[in-house]
Parts: sequence; C-alpha cells; structure tokens
Amino acid sequence: MTYPDELPITPRTKPPSATITVPGSKSITNRALVLAALASRDGPCVLEGALQSEDTEVMVTCLNRLGFPVRPNWAACTIHVFENATDRIIPAISADLDVANSGTTMRFLASAVSLGNGSYRLDGVKRMRERPIADLLDAFRQLGVEAISEEGNGCPPIRIRANGWMNSRVSVRGNVSSQFLSGLLLAAGWAHEDTTIVIEGALVSAPYVEMTLEMLAPWIEQYGRSGDALVVITNRKDPPERYIIEPDASAASYFWAAAAITEGRVTVTGLNRKSIQGDVRFVDVLAQMGCRVEECDAGITVHGKPLHGVDVDMNDISDTVMTLGAVACFAGGPTTIRNIAHIRHKETDRIGALATELRKLGAEVEERPDGMTITPRPLTGGAVDTYNDHRMAMSLALVGLQVPGLVIRNPGCVAKTYPGFWEDFAKL
Repeated sequence: MTYPDELPITPRTKPPSATITVPGSKSITNRALVLAALASRDGPCVLEGALQSEDTEVMVTCLNRLGFPVRPNWAACTIHVFENATDRIIPAISADLDVANSGTTMRFLASAVSLGNGSYRLDGVKRMRERPIADLLDAFRQLGVEAISEEGNGCPPIRIRANGWMNSRVSVRGNVSSQFLSGLLLAAGWAHEDTTIVIEGALVSAPYVEMTLEMLAPWIEQYGRSGDALVVITNRKDPPERYIIEPDASAASYFWAAAAITEGRVTVTGLNRKSIQGDVRFVDVLAQMGCRVEECDAGITVHGKPLHGVDVDMNDISDTVMTLGAVACFAGGPTTIRNIAHIRHKETDRIGALATELRKLGAEVEERPDGMTITPRPLTGGAVDTYNDHRMAMSLALVGLQVPGLVIRNPGCVAKTYPGFWEDFAKL
C-alpha cells in the first residue's frame, strides 16, 4: 500500500451515519503469536481475525528468525503457527532480531528468548533506541538471565544470554510500561517451575495486563493472585486449535470520536462491553461528554450530541488520549486529562506532541508532566506533524472533519497498526 507525503482532510458536509468494521487488535495478535509459538512444541494453532500491519509483520518475521514455523495468510486474516519439531522452547540458539518500531515485539520477544538456551540480540529504529527497557532487563537478571543494554543507558539494543529461568520469583516496576509485566506473564507458563511476579508500585495501563491474563487461559491451566503478586502455574493445556482475535478497540475509538465531533452516528461492529480490551471503555468517556452510547448485537454505536468538557483519569485507556484530545477541541468548556506520564515514552512523547500540534490549529493547551488541559478555541486549518506516530495521525485527522484546510503529514505512519485506516475514514 502506498501513501502520499501529505493528505488533506475533507470536512464532512453533513453528520455521518456509518457502520465500520475495524481490523483485528494489534495487541491481541502479537500476544497470541507469542503464546502460540511458545506452545508450538505441543501442537499447532491457527489465529483467526489476525491483523496485518507493520507491527504484526515484524513479530512474524522475528519469530521465523527464532526458528518458529509461523506462516501468515494475510488475505484471509489468518496466521498458522505450526508445530515446533525441536526439543527446544526457542528453536534457534542465536538470533539478531530487528523489531523496527514495535514495542510489543521488543518487550514480548525479549521475555520469550530469556527462556531459551542461547544468545539473542534485539534492536530497532532510532526511536526504539530511546525507549526505556531497563526494568525488564533487571527482571531477567533476577531470574538468572544475563541481559544488558549495549549502550549502558537502559535502552535497546539489548543482548540476552540465557539458559532458561534459574529462579522462580521476580519483581518488576509497573509505572513505566505494562508491557514489561505482560511479557513476563506470557513467558512464565513455560518456565521450569511456577513463577511469582511481584508488581512494584502503581501499574500503568492495567487493562492491558488483564488482557494478557485473559489470554493465558486457553494455554495455561491457571494463575493466582496474592496481594501485589501474580503466580503463574506451569500446568500447560494442549494448545487451542484456533484462537479468534477481536477487532481493535483502540482503532474503533477514532470512529466513535468522529460521531461525537460531528453529532453523527457511527457503529463499530464486532465489539461489546465484554471485550478483553480496556479501550472499549473510551465510549464511557464520550458518554460523560454528552454522547449517547448504544450497544446491540451488531456492535457499539455512538450518537453524537453537544459536548461538554470533562476531567478524566486516562491511565487505564491511555492509547485513546490523543483521540480524546481531538474531541476536546469541540466541547463546551475545558477537558483535563490526568495520570498519563508514561505515554511520553511511546512512539513519541505523546503529551508534548499532541499539545504542540493542537496549538498549531488554535487550541489552548496547558501541558503538565502527567497530562494536559485543552480549552476549546476557534480552530484554523494547517499542516500538522505526526512524529511517525500512527495514533497522532489518526487522531489529528478527526479535527479535519469539522475544520477546513487540515493536512496530515506522513499519513503512511498508520501502517504500523492500521494500514487501511484512510480508506475506512473516507467511509464517514
């Protein structure tokens, strides 16, 4: 798929009335790939509804380099993870892995290879080399695994030399990225013995950890909780013959937000409040702002209504912060977003980048270390930068539904998680 260098957004002439089907969840696809690969000595698994995107393609490529027989059929949205015929949990005894800009691939595969018997190196793009991973490396060392940051700065590239986990208890901080804990949980079921993982301090993006725990169920018999600790029981089940991946709730947020901004009606199919993805709760924020939310057999529908500002803690659903930032520009009164300091370590500093770009368009934004307040002002069009961050591109495009002259620079960055976004956006 090819993209222009710049993409003008055409304002809607009337409120949209649309039904949208978003692709499979990136977060679920990459977790399921790791689980199916680690379990592949016990049998094959087919992932259905899988997402094709840069992040999932990177994960597949890296798993192949590790010797796992993973074969996608992207046209059918399926990935076949065939049986690992070796006696090693990680087939390759050495590998040099390029994770590009995929944080889930970096954190989850680092955890997986720490179970192996060999030497592994993981690296990525320039931004990946700025994203902290020291807490996860420290966790590996507690488990008896040699793990270092090559530059000594706690960031990739990293080297891991492992002979399985030597210890059964590990602690990890939770305030930088929930993916550190999720990576350990994905791997722990294949350790030599039951593993106790202690969470130190507050946990950011907790619903993503709950998603990981939900996803363990088809592969792992059980896990337990004891205060701030999670105990993973190494009593594995036969791998499921197939695993069905939900539509991406983070991607759905842009279309629900479009209904809010335009006072239109948008249904996103295949999602309901029973979803294992915390970001489905973004519709509750829209309801607080005045929208009507309707759940039915088809999915979740947002009916846009006149909006008012809110004061909301977005720690649990922080991937939708930028979406809310766009909606806030059209509310009656200021919107305050709190407790999101950790998103400064994402594909870009998402607090700083969002504040900068909304100010370009005329919004009043007060930036704080852990959040921001957006006060609506008359907006004007202009070219906005996306910082090679897919969520910045998709969120800022929402402003163009109402404001003429908006241009998205580097619109192709959406390929990271949603290559077909612009086609679906045009359906509005």
